[in-house]
Amino acid sequence: MKIVKKILLVIVSIVALVLIIALFVKKEYAVEREITINKPQQEVFNYIKYLKNQDNYSKWVMMDPAMKKDFRGNDGSEGFVYAWDSKEAGKGEQEIKKITEGTQLDIEVRFEKPFEGLADVHMITEEVSPSQTKIKWGMIGKNKYPLNFMNLFMGNMLGKDLTKSLTTLKSVLEK
Repeated sequence: MKIVKKILLVIVSIVALVLIIALFVKKEYAVEREITINKPQQEVFNYIKYLKNQDNYSKWVMMDPAMKKDFRGNDGSEGFVYAWDSKEAGKGEQEIKKITEGTQLDIEVRFEKPFEGLADVHMITEEVSPSQTKIKWGMIGKNKYPLNFMNLFMGNMLGKDLTKSLTTLKSVLEK
């Protein structure tokens, strides 16, 4: 009986510590990664503005070949929605909110499962030289208390996924 009480005390202490720490963690997070691709800016932009192309480079889409997808609108245009439902990647949708032709794509991502959430995503292309383009992919969002505790790890977790996706994008475009 003493062992059970000790185990419960440890569990309650850990949960309490997490809840206390979450009181002091920012509710907002922002993560951005970039890579240089050996292709002209317009060519890179013309590829990324079509959300269906994420099937070829997004770590999250590629993690579940059985992912159910639904599309509404014209891909590559403002208002296009790419919805997904997956055991591995959760459920949600992303919508193209604004296109600054040749330079920036602004996307709103609405998460439903495993947690509800909203994030603003941007993909920005910048010419390094006529044959090289720097692409920045970033996400800004909020997590309510106590889920904001995860923001302590968001840069590392989300950053790794963005880096992997950008590396795959580079590989696809430089073939």
